[in-house]
Parts: sequence; structure tokens; C-alpha cells
Amino acid sequence: MNDREHELFEAELRRLKPAEPPEEFMARLAAAQPMPRMQPGVRSWPVRQPNFWRVLLRWLAPAMAGAAMVAALLVWQMHQPEGRSPSQTVIASAKPALKADNVEIDRQLVAAFDTVARMPGGEPVRFRCREWMDNVVLRDSAQGVEVEQRTPRLEVVPVGFETY
Repeated sequence: MNDREHELFEAELRRLKPAEPPEEFMARLAAAQPMPRMQPGVRSWPVRQPNFWRVLLRWLAPAMAGAAMVAALLVWQMHQPEGRSPSQTVIASAKPALKADNVEIDRQLVAAFDTVARMPGGEPVRFRCREWMDNVVLRDSAQGVEVEQRTPRLEVVPVGFETY
């Protein structure tokens, strides 16, 4: 068959109307469909309408628990002695405890490296990582006190890939 014969054959097929299947075949086909079976070990519980009191209790129980906590807090507050508690006392002094006359702030680069990670979509992302050590020194020469605080810090910066 050449292309012209194929086109004529397809045109003739388009004009034809398909015949209805026999009724006995359709009945057998409908009877052969499997009935939905329940999974073994899975039970189906009957659907019940929610009981009004159960729904009300589900909302009232947490609300009542919260109200009881607030009432207990109020009773506890009323029985506290007047004034501040020991944890709230403020020590007032005539002069500050530390007067820093020499302050040094320093940061040192400990390490620098690049790493690659994959995003959830699968595309790679490059990160430039730097590890720093921050150092702060406060000196009070009048009292002879020196306070030093060293804090490590990690700096991560996403960097785009260069494609060529």
C-alpha cells in the first residue's frame, strides 16, 4: 500500500459507524467486574454522628485547664510577700563595677574553604565557608581587672556556579 491508498482507507474508516456490541456480551462483561473486596485485617467501623456532649467536652476540657492555670497563678501571686522577690532585687551602687579604659577587638580567620551541596530539586549550590575567632578584651587598670571573651563564628555565603 502506498500513501494514497492509506489515506483513502483511513477516510473510509472515519465514515463508518461502529456497531453496537451484543447485549449478552455487555451483560457478561458487567457480571465479570470484580466486586471491591476489603483488605484482610482491616476493619471498617460504622460512621457515627458526633455526640454533642463529646464535641463540647473536647473544647471545654482544654479551656477549663487553661482557666485553672490562670486561677492558680492569681492565687500564687496574691500570697507572695509585698515587694520584690529575691530574683528581682536590683543592686544599686554608686559607681559601675567595671570601667574599661582599654578595649581591644580582634578577629582572626581560622579556616576558609568551599563546599558543594545539592538543593531539594537536585541542582548543585556552592558555598564559601569561613571560620573566624572573635576576641574582645576589656581592661580596667584602676581595679586591675581584665575580661577576655573568645567566640568562634562560622560564615557561610552561597556562591553561584560559573558555567562555560
